[in-house]
Amino acid sequence: MTSRVAAAIDAAHADGRGAFIGYLPLGFPDLQTSIDAAVTLAENGADVLELGPPYSDPVMDGTVIQEATQAALAGGFRLRDTFTAVAEITRRVEVPVLVMTYWNPVLQYGVDRYADDLLAAGGAGLITPDITPESAAEWIAASERTGLDRVFLAAPTSTDERLDLIVENSTGFVYTVSTMGITGERAQLDAAARTLVGRLRERGSAHACVGIGISNAEQVAGVLGYADGAIVGTALVRALREGGLDGLAEAARALAAGTVRTAN
Repeated sequence: MTSRVAAAIDAAHADGRGAFIGYLPLGFPDLQTSIDAAVTLAENGADVLELGPPYSDPVMDGTVIQEATQAALAGGFRLRDTFTAVAEITRRVEVPVLVMTYWNPVLQYGVDRYADDLLAAGGAGLITPDITPESAAEWIAASERTGLDRVFLAAPTSTDERLDLIVENSTGFVYTVSTMGITGERAQLDAAARTLVGRLRERGSAHACVGIGISNAEQVAGVLGYADGAIVGTALVRALREGGLDGLAEAARALAAGTVRTAN
């Protein structure tokens, strides 16, 4: 089964660009605005959307994203709103939508039920930051049945054996964590990301996308010198918080400008 996410990354490459993957939390500042924000992101250069349902214990998120997700929870966001949002977004834009979720809500909802409802809503798959392939048998089976992408995370500290497992079990792309720690903007991206992408390539990874710490077009361009895609979150959430949909559109266009690959 063809991965819609991998196809979107390949389409960007065919267009002479690296892929721009944009993250936004669902429910911030409210559910409808978060839906409109995702559509705005898709219409202003994002090749893949990564949408995060708010979670009460977001171990991987930095302050800006945590504040947004706490506001979404306070505003009454419920897990089922994820599917409502994905359905409306995918009806309005063609860009594939990945849901970035911690594992506990999926387990509570029921793995097969979650996969079926995400598929029915038009979603492309899941990014699962806190579950590893060896613990994910139920999700791997559900995703193979439904054709949903499963994106696992690789970190600079991952052993070669762990990277083999991640490459073997990921579809769409491998989420390559550039620095150990939480999300947020960094003035300098860690050289560890480049090394890690190289290790993933040696293990046969066709699509490695780098996230955590990318906040401007120059950093996007830097990452796309060696990776297939650049994942941006905090900078987009801040743009939405401070400038609304117009501010988000402007930030997305600026970041997308960094995706064009120049001939050496």
